[in-house]
Amino acid sequence: PLFKWLVRLRKSPRAIAGGFALGTFIAFTPTIGVQFFIVIFLATLFNLNRPAAFVTIWITNVATFAPIYTFNYWVGSLFFSGPSVGEVYRTFLDITSTFMKMEVWTMLDQFLVIMGLGKDIIIPLVIGSVLVGSVAAGVIYLLAITLLHWLINRRARKRILH
Repeated sequence: PLFKWLVRLRKSPRAIAGGFALGTFIAFTPTIGVQFFIVIFLATLFNLNRPAAFVTIWITNVATFAPIYTFNYWVGSLFFSGPSVGEVYRTFLDITSTFMKMEVWTMLDQFLVIMGLGKDIIIPLVIGSVLVGSVAAGVIYLLAITLLHWLINRRARKRILH
């Protein structure tokens, strides 16, 4: 009975929307390379839908890494000063080319590259990432829960009509 309850709960609109929101939040944090492990652990811990969480971490990838993290850095730099945004963007572009040379299974190495940036970049980046990720996750949760409830109600209306 407990296992069935857990499985069903993870399929609930709340669990699915929560999974999308969690994955979105993690995608915006400077945890590229270890996002998969974080999202699986947290989705399991909070009983959220793991596939929904997993899909959304791909918001940040080699192609989107530099612009997203630069924006997050800019937001964070409004609260904690650091190097210029242009300088940080060029650094992120250099990191992107490093990531492209890495093998898929060197995920931890990707994370270590980010953590090696130094506190003058990391602190504003983390602050901005948490702020941007929180807003994005909130928006995604509201959109997902609204859409999921709409789909459930639509399906129920179709069943009644047939």
